[in-house]
Amino acid sequence: MASAATTPYLSVEEYLNTTYRPDVDYVDGHIEQRNLGEFDHGILQAVLMELFRRHRKEWKIRPALDTRTQVGPTRFRVPDVCITDATLPKEQILRAVPILCIEVLSPADTLRKMRIRSEDYFHMGVPVVWILNPRLRNITICLPGGVATTHKAGVVTVEGTPIAVDLNEIYSALDED
Repeated sequence: MASAATTPYLSVEEYLNTTYRPDVDYVDGHIEQRNLGEFDHGILQAVLMELFRRHRKEWKIRPALDTRTQVGPTRFRVPDVCITDATLPKEQILRAVPILCIEVLSPADTLRKMRIRSEDYFHMGVPVVWILNPRLRNITICLPGGVATTHKAGVVTVEGTPIAVDLNEIYSALDED
């Protein structure tokens, strides 16, 4: 990721009116590149979206892929997958607090960097962030206050919701032909 010190200052309006491919985070006037684009990263995003779309009516959720999310007045993050409450109005830029934000680690990412991103989500009010590691085939579930647990198997849930995801189902997609 590019550090904030190496990118020129940009206003929120300039950021929102500029197209980036792939999209970037905006942190206090500076652009931060996101690591993505590798096969395992894309497969996990696709599998998660397929799962959440399949259960969207039952779980009353609206999943979104790579969607700008305003986490503060001068901060926008672009989570790999974001789950919002389906009863809320649709937003082109997410400003309502998501139920869940999910990040998939790319080889250049570190868990430490993702935990910093998670702090922005928690500041916004997001109750839980999942960080998937395709290389280790595990998930780190992060809660506000620095609480984090890592799981290699089983079903992970979001407290207070019907969301339940079987890690074996998610990671088995990496082994398919």
